[in-house]
Amino acid sequence: MTKIALVTGASRGIGRATALLLARQGYAVGVNYLQDAAAARQVVAEIESLGGRALALQADIADEAQVMAMFSALDAGLGTLCALVNNAGILFQQGNIEQLTAERINKVLSTNVTGYFLCCREAVKRMAQRHGGRGGAIVNVSSAASRLGAPGEYVDYAASKGAVDTLTTGLALEVAAQGIRVNAVRPGLIYTEMHASGGEPGRVDRVKDSLPMRRGGQPQEVADIIAWLLSDAASYVTGSFIDAAGGR
Repeated sequence: MTKIALVTGASRGIGRATALLLARQGYAVGVNYLQDAAAARQVVAEIESLGGRALALQADIADEAQVMAMFSALDAGLGTLCALVNNAGILFQQGNIEQLTAERINKVLSTNVTGYFLCCREAVKRMAQRHGGRGGAIVNVSSAASRLGAPGEYVDYAASKGAVDTLTTGLALEVAAQGIRVNAVRPGLIYTEMHASGGEPGRVDRVKDSLPMRRGGQPQEVADIIAWLLSDAASYVTGSFIDAAGGR
């Protein structure tokens, strides 16, 4: 039976690397994206060129109706999922606490926290044994910022990832008996397009020498961890966190 995975924010960066890796491992993949349809279609095309199956799914995960429609489209187009990668996330221009507005804070929380909750909810409805599901695995992409706080840069983003960590712990305990494992990976300084959203595309190169490993990470290195956490090799692992932050 084909394994079905959904990767949110899969048109670029860590999400893209994860979607392609899971396809190579035999998953049919739902490729969620927010705006860049061309990039999502490219990921789908690459998966199909590998002989796999994929479906581009446009949805703003902060919108409950769009999340529900996305999961319904996944059900119809690929089948019932057994793996969810909560990866979609946003941040805004670097700044200190005095520059934060309620609008910005709420936008960050609605995507990075509410969006993760909604996707987990829909996944559990399909995976839980009490609903006739076959179990499954969820990986939440958090951030080393949840531990470090991102002072002077993105304390709102860091706080949202702290909430993701708590969600991971609580949900893992809640659904373990239903055959569902929930874990998280906490990337550090990874070469992705997200840094441009914060106003500093070259941020990784600026600060990499402060890391014990003296380098930034690659999306593929995070994708490898996510794939392992989803796999049967991690069958006795739930409620756990793997830091991929170069020793920071």
